[in-house]
Amino acid sequence: MKYAIVFGGMSYEHEISIVSAIALKDVLKRELLFIFCDAAREFYLIPASKMKSKLFSSGEYRKEAKLTLKNGGFYQKALMKEKKIDFDVAVNLVHGGDGEDGKLAALFTFFGIPFIGPRIEASVLSFNKLYTKWYAAELGVKTVAYEVLHKGEYNVSTPCPFIIKPLRLGSSIGVSIVKEERELSYALDVAYEFDDAVLIEPFIEGVREYNLAGCKAGDNYLFSIVEEPHKEEFLDFDKKYLDFSRTQQVLAADISDALKKRLHEAFQKIYNTHFEGALIRCDFFVIDDEIYLNEINPIPGSYANYLFEDFSTVMDTLAKHLPKERKIPVDYTYIDSIQKAKGK
Repeated sequence: MKYAIVFGGMSYEHEISIVSAIALKDVLKRELLFIFCDAAREFYLIPASKMKSKLFSSGEYRKEAKLTLKNGGFYQKALMKEKKIDFDVAVNLVHGGDGEDGKLAALFTFFGIPFIGPRIEASVLSFNKLYTKWYAAELGVKTVAYEVLHKGEYNVSTPCPFIIKPLRLGSSIGVSIVKEERELSYALDVAYEFDDAVLIEPFIEGVREYNLAGCKAGDNYLFSIVEEPHKEEFLDFDKKYLDFSRTQQVLAADISDALKKRLHEAFQKIYNTHFEGALIRCDFFVIDDEIYLNEINPIPGSYANYLFEDFSTVMDTLAKHLPKERKIPVDYTYIDSIQKAKGK
């Protein structure tokens, strides 16, 4: 299986995506191509040997082959014609905007490119934290209480302490914990720098959190281990930046088989049919023995490789069970029938 890792994008999480791609180079033991989408949304073919962070921060990537995305795949200009870049499956590794908001999913689907990653509906449901809340509620999966504010609004009904998150952003960018009323205005201003709407949830100190990644391949779910992340109050941007570069497998959480089964069941409800074709990670809280969905990571950092015993085989299995777009015949029967009725 030959994969094209597509990373970068015009996003606040652009650099995180680069880190993920570099990490994936070392853990996905298959033939890999690397396609970088820069902030101007231009695509470049990056040799694996040059996959180092300085190539991108220095702008040296612009010396590499430029690609065009169109029907059937990515193309590179040759002397007298275009050459199609050869790969079996693209991997959407663009975190945040462009990758997780549905733009790339729409392009890949439109141009008939097989890809691993969330489809359009899944992107919409997971990119907006409010939509994720609504989605979980519809499926019978609990989430913690919340309220939403829009830019210019500063009146919060949730009592301190609470956590403020930009509504459409990940990697803990713009996130703050407000412990006292005097911290509120500044925290909201920070969040509004990144989004025009924010989600506010009660901050529950010492809550038990569990991360579970997986995907559905055919009729079977492929689950990772369950991880209990060890952290301080929450994972800030710097800690998540390091987290996205993880390549070594982590230890499984010391939990009962009964809790593991319940986490699997909650994951399956969330994954449903909407996330087919994607390897996702769900982050759960356990409060008073009840499971709550914290968030859906439709493109987890370096694809949560560190949670799997055999990550490459999981990716291969998923790649062989990607959803296919329904082919709709267009034969102009309706127009022909109208023309015949009019005698034309």
